[in-house]
Amino acid sequence: MSEQKRSSKPRGYEMRKRAEDVERTRQRIVEAAVHLHGTVGPALTSISAIAEHAGVTRLTVYRHFPDETALFAACSGHWLSQQRQPRPEEWGAIENPLERLAAGLADIYRFYRAGEQMLTLAIRDQHAVPEPIREAWEQMTTGQYVEVLAQGRPEADGPVRRAVIGHAVAFSTWRSLCREQGLTDREAVEVMVTLAEAVGTKS
Repeated sequence: MSEQKRSSKPRGYEMRKRAEDVERTRQRIVEAAVHLHGTVGPALTSISAIAEHAGVTRLTVYRHFPDETALFAACSGHWLSQQRQPRPEEWGAIENPLERLAAGLADIYRFYRAGEQMLTLAIRDQHAVPEPIREAWEQMTTGQYVEVLAQGRPEADGPVRRAVIGHAVAFSTWRSLCREQGLTDREAVEVMVTLAEAVGTKS
């Protein structure tokens, strides 16, 4: 009996060790892909480059991630887990529509500034990003963000105001105002809130 227990311990240890090694390898692959996506962009990130950066073979990459969607999903999840993401559930608790919009845009623009390099390359190379990943991003920005921020006075909830808010939450808008025109995040928020207020007044 004791001999069986002794013989089972090494097997259990080996299985655990093997599982840990597999997970470490998977993590290296994900981190390598995230690094390359954030430095050269998704379009220029090949499986060979990921394998080389992770110190594994191409076959190992495919063994862990049989298709691009699985790899991109893991990369997106890993990168987002390292960011302080916008919190639309907190903006939604603000009753005043303009105050909610200001708080939401400030939170979104902070996120854009912190993740600017990755977001710039990902959007530049969106043609190389699998469709399910693009759709998930669009649902988060043009879907969830706009839905929360567009809530307000019934008379001001027309399509023009919603379009303005959709424009305001876009990464390209933040980049245009803050990078190309040199505004601070706070100034950019004020500009977009003023625009939304003007549209709401005319509605």
